[in-house]
Amino acid sequence: MNNQDEEQFEKRSDYRQREDRPHRHRGWKIFGWLVLIVAVIAGIYAFLAWHNVKVTTNQMFNSSGATRQRDAQKVLDQRRPVSILLLGTDTGALGRSYKGRTDTVMVMTINPQKQQTTIVSIPRDMKVNLPGYPEDSPAKINAAYTFGGVKETINVVQKHFNIPIDYYVLVNMGGLKQAINQVGGVTVTSPLTFDYEGSHFEKGETYHLNGATALKFSRMRYDDPQGDYGRQQRQKLIIEALLKKSVSYKTVLNQAFLKSISHNSKTDLTFDDMLQLARHYRKATKNIRQDHAQGEGENSDGQAFEVVPRDEQQRISNLLRKSLGLEMANLDAEN
Repeated sequence: MNNQDEEQFEKRSDYRQREDRPHRHRGWKIFGWLVLIVAVIAGIYAFLAWHNVKVTTNQMFNSSGATRQRDAQKVLDQRRPVSILLLGTDTGALGRSYKGRTDTVMVMTINPQKQQTTIVSIPRDMKVNLPGYPEDSPAKINAAYTFGGVKETINVVQKHFNIPIDYYVLVNMGGLKQAINQVGGVTVTSPLTFDYEGSHFEKGETYHLNGATALKFSRMRYDDPQGDYGRQQRQKLIIEALLKKSVSYKTVLNQAFLKSISHNSKTDLTFDDMLQLARHYRKATKNIRQDHAQGEGENSDGQAFEVVPRDEQQRISNLLRKSLGLEMANLDAEN
């Protein structure tokens, strides 16, 4: 190759390099813009999800007005074990003038230090004295909600078991029918074999249920060997399954679903409280211990009560106080 040919070759090579360079830069620019667009879209979805959940929790918020045994906010801020009273009704919308009764009464404690959650079921027919309604006592514990709402229910649970109730969550099971349909149904495994209102469930079998069938699964009581305890466990399975389906962007962007939840749930947990529970208490929910207050049947003045003996109340008190990191304390003699 002579000098003239070499010179022409170098010019062509230099030209090709100059031609390739802008193409490479253009490719990186396009890639950068794509990343930016994806980030913006993700940010919008995250903001909408955060905004929708915050609006929903604000709509759910309702102070109980109960007399607290301790400063619940301080407990949460210090990441100490916290207690939540779980209540379930099944008689229409929560905004109606007739409150109905609480078919489900559970105390849940979450201990982030031991990474353990304890859930204790209390029989709905438990015979109690209502602190705010002595003239209507003795009564069933589920009547506390009828007489004095969540406030009276919290007060009676604190009184009979000598435990602090920090927060509450009230769920209308009947009203969750629409929410279950909005997420495309829920999947549960039946703990027993039974028939109820035209639906059949086999022990150990897994079913995908729509809203109407999920309510049938959760409502049956008389054919369950465990009675109310068994029904509460099936209601808990439905709520847990709904929660699993709820944790997705698709769901939290679904306004109809969030509207169903806000119309059928009440709590005194704020949005910030829920964030704290999600951040600092989540691991404790992977280790769940369950128990129940065992009662004995008693008929009095035409009412069928479940009488929980004093020593059983003391056992439950000890169990819950220990899970909260509190010292044991004897129950009042009048309980």
